[in-house]
Amino acid sequence: MVSTQSNAANTPVVPRSRHIVMVMEENQSYASVVGDSSVWPHYNNLISHGALPTNYFANAHPSIPNYFMLTTGQTLTSNDNSTAVWNVDNLARRMLAANVTFRVYAEGISRGYVGGNSGLYVIRHNPFAMLSDVAGNSQVANNVIWPFTQFAKDIAAKSLPEFSFIVPDINDDAHSASPQIADDWLQSNIVEPLSSDSAFQPGGDGLLIVNFDESVTSDTAHGGGHVAPVFWGPIVMPGFRQQSGTVYQHQSMLLTVMQALGLTNPPGAAANAPSMGEFFVQK
Repeated sequence: MVSTQSNAANTPVVPRSRHIVMVMEENQSYASVVGDSSVWPHYNNLISHGALPTNYFANAHPSIPNYFMLTTGQTLTSNDNSTAVWNVDNLARRMLAANVTFRVYAEGISRGYVGGNSGLYVIRHNPFAMLSDVAGNSQVANNVIWPFTQFAKDIAAKSLPEFSFIVPDINDDAHSASPQIADDWLQSNIVEPLSSDSAFQPGGDGLLIVNFDESVTSDTAHGGGHVAPVFWGPIVMPGFRQQSGTVYQHQSMLLTVMQALGLTNPPGAAANAPSMGEFFVQK
């Protein structure tokens, strides 16, 4: 009989990172992404150098409940047109309380913007703009919500926050335009700039997470369908594909981000979700 202490010692852990970048893509199934290098060549290259959860499922259809699960551990609403501001425990609240620096970099908006849809920007893809800790405090909003153009400036100045949440517009996240456009945008605007940053080079602690909010509408497995997130960076197991049979969902991603940031006691469903430690280099 294996002791509890031995089991704990063998449980993979998520290493600490002070350079986490999360990018959200839209509405693509696992089968349409993984292995299709004619449509997603850069993404599949990222998979080959990073770690791929093969048993990861979104929580619901349509988009908005998945974004809330990623940040609050709850789905909160299934109304994609909702602009309600929620006063619930959430990732922003935890980061603010722990003085963890974070920024939301969103295409198509100005600094501090917490309003509704604007051009190719949709608020449902920016959950932080619907959380009271940000939306209810103009000073906080001005500190953490930025136009995407600031992301390149912060990389160049070596001043990225501990957690960056990237909101591409609906043409650049595979929602309304072709996946090839999203794939090229991701490579040019995220992967290439990060590759030159010391945090994402050998010995660094950088972690890029690219995730999909949900699968195609017809795929309802586990609520939101089978999707293909990827982890990439020097703290990630290179070329790794999931070995366990664990089912992961967005609450596991929330837990994993919090663990990487050194935050405890995750909110909502993240409290009892399986950690995604198996995808990381163990020291």
